[in-house]
Amino acid sequence: MEDFYKITDQDILFEDNHLIAVYKKAGWIVQSDETGDPSLDEMVKTYIAEKYNKPNGAFLGVVHRLDRPVSGVILFAKTSKALERINKMFKERDMHKTYWAVVRKEPAKMQGTLEHWLVKNPKKNITTAYNTEIKGSQRAELNFKVLGFLNEYYLIEVDPITGRPHQIRVQLATLGSPIVGDNKYGYPRGSRKKSISLHALRLKFIHPVKKEKVEIFAPLPKDGFWEKFEGFLS
Repeated sequence: MEDFYKITDQDILFEDNHLIAVYKKAGWIVQSDETGDPSLDEMVKTYIAEKYNKPNGAFLGVVHRLDRPVSGVILFAKTSKALERINKMFKERDMHKTYWAVVRKEPAKMQGTLEHWLVKNPKKNITTAYNTEIKGSQRAELNFKVLGFLNEYYLIEVDPITGRPHQIRVQLATLGSPIVGDNKYGYPRGSRKKSISLHALRLKFIHPVKKEKVEIFAPLPKDGFWEKFEGFLS
């Protein structure tokens, strides 16, 4: 189990003096919570401190999160300047994220835009989607398209425009197509691996310091299921 909670060079998808992008495994939490399990930000801090011989520890800024059962690319800031600028990019939607999701039930439509107003219940850790704005709700929007059908499963590409808690999960469920393994949002059963078939595939943005185009890709998990969909990678 200790090896499961350890960052190695193989987990690093991108790194320079300002940023570090890491492959998040399904099951990892990004920041400490009530479970007390090791968190990804602490793992990355340890990795940086050991790699660059920083006995007093390393600075690391959390700029976004992925749900625990979700895999894929997650970006951290290594300097306060980069953290401030990346936070602004997320707020102004200059950070372009692409996810892949696998569903069993055919979506109500093959592509389009979904807009809902979401309310999260922190005690139950579940989000409810409404078609119209209600008190305390947050607007959520995403674009999606079905990439293909394979072995009775549909592969959907999702480009979220907003970044709300559980947004993709609950919005796809409103299409009648809950994500495979996501019994919290309507899939008949959960995964034994405590994962759902939602993967943060790609981040694209302009580097906040160097002003260069950056595209970071996270390979599909090697779990005996996702490999079936590698043929859809372009």
